[in-house]
Amino acid sequence: MLVSPLLLVLVLVFVAPVVLMMPLSLHEYVPGTGISANWTLTNYTSILTDEYYREVVLRTLVLGFGVTAICLVMGYPLAYYIANAGPKMRLTLTMLVIFPMLLNLVVRSFGWIALLANRGLINNLLIDLGLIERPIKMMFNLFGLLVGMSHIFLPFMVLMLVPAIQAISKDVQAAAYTLSASRPRVFWSVTLPMSAPGILSGSILVFVLTISALVTPRMLGGPTYKVMATLIYDDFLQTLDWPAGAAMSFALTGLTLLVIGLSSGILKRWGGTA
Repeated sequence: MLVSPLLLVLVLVFVAPVVLMMPLSLHEYVPGTGISANWTLTNYTSILTDEYYREVVLRTLVLGFGVTAICLVMGYPLAYYIANAGPKMRLTLTMLVIFPMLLNLVVRSFGWIALLANRGLINNLLIDLGLIERPIKMMFNLFGLLVGMSHIFLPFMVLMLVPAIQAISKDVQAAAYTLSASRPRVFWSVTLPMSAPGILSGSILVFVLTISALVTPRMLGGPTYKVMATLIYDDFLQTLDWPAGAAMSFALTGLTLLVIGLSSGILKRWGGTA
């Protein structure tokens, strides 16, 4: 009884639109005419058979795994330092990590445009120093998206890792030191494995946010370097090919659920082993 209002809201807001989109994805869009009444699986088979769609899906996966790896490599040392700092220093560092999230996403993306553009701050500096003769292309490609989205989603990784590292018992680490283990050995054999739930949770969160992001890929990737989210946006609002956009939306949802399911299985297997 207490949960039923929330369930009703979830059904109306999330489940109902999905149910309405499913029949839409099984129709064909005819340019100049609109959505036909014929039923077809072409919108789904094209995602697997069309080279352009396969490239977009692969690009999305590479971007998701790339941003996740960068955030993990950069975020773990920072989270480890925060988790082991004193209360005042921990509060200060946590606020510094959270502060970029208070800025509008569009503002942060524009900041990276000012830095990475052909006549941006970085290229102008390199040209003035005589290190390059012509601007380096750092936007409208994978590099620009990796840089911009890693900066945006790094706080999420850090905030997921800090509690996991704090939860590690100091007695376990002390026991390892008692057995003459070095600091690197304690980290690789004790700290890192015991923080695996935080690593997995942070990686899932960053990966899902990355592959479903729209604003930053739209601004840093431009109109030509598309990922699944920007392609869905264009199908619905630019080309008006709603069936193709709906099919791609379900493909993105399925991909997300697949990653979450596999990750949950890994976490359960890890927990059983531990």
